[in-house]
Amino acid sequence: MEVDPDEPRPRPELATLLATEHWSLLGTRSMTWSEIMSRISILLTVMSAFLVVLALVAQGVGFDRSLLGLAIGFAAASLVVGSLTALRVALASQEDAQLIRGMNRLRAAYVELAPEIGPFLTASTHDDHDGLMATYTLGNRRPMLAHILGSTTFFVIVINTLVAGTLGGLVATAAHGSTWLTALAAGGAGLLWLGLQMEVARHLFSPRLKDVRFPSGT
Repeated sequence: MEVDPDEPRPRPELATLLATEHWSLLGTRSMTWSEIMSRISILLTVMSAFLVVLALVAQGVGFDRSLLGLAIGFAAASLVVGSLTALRVALASQEDAQLIRGMNRLRAAYVELAPEIGPFLTASTHDDHDGLMATYTLGNRRPMLAHILGSTTFFVIVINTLVAGTLGGLVATAAHGSTWLTALAAGGAGLLWLGLQMEVARHLFSPRLKDVRFPSGT
């Protein structure tokens, strides 16, 4: 039986190369989120340590002006560390989206090599926004708001918002502000920091993806 030289021949080495790239992306994604979880743990540990120190100082000297100054310093330090952590988490989310897009493209290549495996894939083979969200949610439709509120980025943002509000209230108290002024300063500082962090996160993790090679519906 003669073999037609023009007929495309199977190239199993292509699947091996694609799988190697896939495992490389998976490893990078795993290391990224391992780092993020470590940084969040450090943030929470530092904040807990600050609260313990404040409690011990309060037992020793009572609730005087020196304790208020120490609390302001600790709150400011917590806000700096927390904001840096939030920035890193937002950047990691951006990197994670690109890693998922890369793996979606590899699945598209798998399906091109062996079309019969398509129905067995859970994650998407498209690298646009719909394909990205399909892989994130494993095919389950989920409101975007729920995805945002349940994200690690929003978790850190909420922590920083509470710290910013506390810092604003402490500064107003140190300035001998009234109860209403203190409450207004706390609420204003928290809302201001919330808006700033959300804008930074929105700018970094934009749903408008570029260089789409495998759009949905094709």
